[in-house]
Amino acid sequence: MPTYSEKKTLPYSADQMFDLVIDIEKYPEFLPWCIDCRIINKKDGWIYANLVIGYKLFREWFLSKIHINDDRSISVEYVNGPLRYLSNTWKFIPHEDGTCTIDFYVDFEFKSVVFEKLMGVFFSEIVKRMVSAFVKRAEDLYGMPSVIGEKA
Repeated sequence: MPTYSEKKTLPYSADQMFDLVIDIEKYPEFLPWCIDCRIINKKDGWIYANLVIGYKLFREWFLSKIHINDDRSISVEYVNGPLRYLSNTWKFIPHEDGTCTIDFYVDFEFKSVVFEKLMGVFFSEIVKRMVSAFVKRAEDLYGMPSVIGEKA
C-alpha cells in the first residue's frame, strides 16, 4: 500500500491539536467512516484502542496501540484486525506566533489482496479526507481565528 504524509500549518497551538488527536473516543463524532472507537486498556505507557470503520455494508474493526512520545508526538501501531501492518505518526510543531504545523504520516497494508487493490485506488483521497476532518474538528472546537497567529 502506498504511504501518505502531509504537513500543514494551522492557526491552532500544538497543544490544541495534540489534545484533539489524542481524544480517541471522540473520533466517531467527526472522522469519516469511523463508526466506533473505544479505549480498551492503558498499559506501560500505551493506550490500546479498538476502532470500527465502515462504509455501507462493509464493517471492520482493528485494535491498535497508541503511544505519546516524550516530544508529545503520537505513534500508532497495529495489534490485530484486517491489516498486515499499520504505522501512523502525528507530530505537532509549535511556532512562536502560537500556530503549529502538523506532520502526519500513515502506512498500512490490508491482509486481503483484493481489498488492498480496491483501497489502493482511493487511498490518497481517503487519507486527505481524514486529515481534513481533524482540521474541521479544530475549527469546530476552537473557532477560526480572524488572523493567522491569533490564538483560537
